Amino acid sequence: MSFQIATGLSSFADKYEAFILDLWGVVHDGTKPYPGALDCMAKLREGGRPLLLLSNAPRTNDFVSEFLVSIGVPEDSYDHLLTSGDMTHYILKDGTHEFLQGRGKNFYQIGAEKDRGVDAGLDYTRVYELDEADFIVCTGLVNDDVETPDEYRELLIRAAGLDLPMFCANPDLTVMKGDKILYCAGALAALFEELGGKVELFGKPYPWAYKLAMEQLGVTDPSKILAVGDSMRTDIKGATGMGMHNVLVSGGIHAEEWGLAPGERPTEGQVEDVSEAHGFKPTYVVGHMTW
Repeated sequence: MSFQIATGLSSFADKYEAFILDLWGVVHDGTKPYPGALDCMAKLREGGRPLLLLSNAPRTNDFVSEFLVSIGVPEDSYDHLLTSGDMTHYILKDGTHEFLQGRGKNFYQIGAEKDRGVDAGLDYTRVYELDEADFIVCTGLVNDDVETPDEYRELLIRAAGLDLPMFCANPDLTVMKGDKILYCAGALAALFEELGGKVELFGKPYPWAYKLAMEQLGVTDPSKILAVGDSMRTDIKGATGMGMHNVLVSGGIHAEEWGLAPGERPTEGQVEDVSEAHGFKPTYVVGHMTW
């Protein structure tokens, strides 16, 4: 066993100079902060150590900040906020991505009305018919409370037939909202690729997300940063690939597969099994992000 199962972050957090935290499954459950999460964030920032929230939310950081305030996570509880929606906005603004070359400015968005900001202030036009589009921006399901990716199969088949590339503003497959698992944009992107579509994904676990995070934190050595997340597929994979020590929060997306009660930690065997399945191990494991 090369990982440590701990009751909280206090026994190892002082080894690091800066922190990257996931949001859903770590700081909050989609409706409210987890017990102890805000206190833990305050402890991490003691001594001026910067804390960045890195989210695969398909909205720009201003909209995510508003949402956080609405569920009880104040703006002064963190130093930076970076989202996959921000990254999508940057790519559209830059305009040099291969998916945009030789194409017009019309995009078809798959996602809910709450998913805003990716085209704000840019010279693009949202259209509502695939035949009028030059590319697709996928931010998620229109109604993720009830819909599944398979309900989009016919739409995605048409899009692939029209050779419309897709920018996916959230690579997550699923997310926890309270005690319910909802599908995310990444699930639609995966189906689109199966159907022959071309996809570019932004956010975790891709290196660019962590490079941008390090720039904002002002830390050049990844070994001095501790990353906290609840997904082996995105958070732990991304941090491991960048050479960052990391914390797997078991009370998030993996809780159901492990059959864990809220805050309960997995066994060493469960962590070994999920690590073997993914090909890498977390550095630390906790039930929830508490001090």
